[in-house]
Amino acid sequence: MKEIIVSPKYNGKKLNNFLLDTFSSLSLNAFYKALRKKDIRVNDVKVSENVTLNANDHVKVFISDEQLFGKTNNVEIIYEDDNIVVANKPTGIEVTGENSYTDLLQKYLNKSVFPCHRLDRNTCGLVLFAKNEESLNILLDKFKNREIKKIYRARVYGIPKEKEKLLNAYLFKDKKKSIVYISDAPKKGYVKIQTYYKVIEVNKKDNTSLLEVNLLTGKTHQIRAHLAHIGFPIIGDGKYGDNEINKKFGKKVQELCSFSLQFKFSTDAGYLEYLNGKLIKIKI
Repeated sequence: MKEIIVSPKYNGKKLNNFLLDTFSSLSLNAFYKALRKKDIRVNDVKVSENVTLNANDHVKVFISDEQLFGKTNNVEIIYEDDNIVVANKPTGIEVTGENSYTDLLQKYLNKSVFPCHRLDRNTCGLVLFAKNEESLNILLDKFKNREIKKIYRARVYGIPKEKEKLLNAYLFKDKKKSIVYISDAPKKGYVKIQTYYKVIEVNKKDNTSLLEVNLLTGKTHQIRAHLAHIGFPIIGDGKYGDNEINKKFGKKVQELCSFSLQFKFSTDAGYLEYLNGKLIKIKI
């Protein structure tokens, strides 16, 4: 599903004109087929006719990426408007750098975009990009002030006794070794971290748990290192996890996904105020 907000230039225009302009590979035939199947919604109302749109209408399309964009090249856009893009990054690719996900997205959109945060190479899930520098500055400030909430899902080895808990510890980043260390007590060079987890599912047979994780502080490798530190390593994590456990489950990549992003502005967001309260999620 893709969701797009109608820009002022399409005010009073027909739905087909808006969608055909927005999606490079969408054919008129595919558009009318989607209408017949009621796979298009305007302001959460299913439509079966080529309706007239108003500025700021929310249009949702339940059409495959291949029909919308042609060959996707591992780019999956979850939400897009004139100022931001939220995409579902796969594992095995960096957010920034040479041949990065940012490069792929820019080629895909034929437009410059700016990542507002990062995910580890082998962590999949939602990444927020700005389409212009003004939006980038606002969103970076919102991340800094914890006004954008990211929720992760992690599959770990072991079953916590406490079904939810706020973990407090201290983290040191060794830049040369590209690894972090966790301490329960404050030490020189260590910074305080807070990680909240909640048990979602338990598999007693495999001795595994699915956790929902919220970072109250956002440091490098925080989730992976902190969960391993308390005895619940993420399955597939080759750096902080257990190699024997990873072999047992046949996993070479950490089972960690950024699956939910919500804008929770408590201070002025300028022209991005329309995003306040918006929740964007993917299915895992």
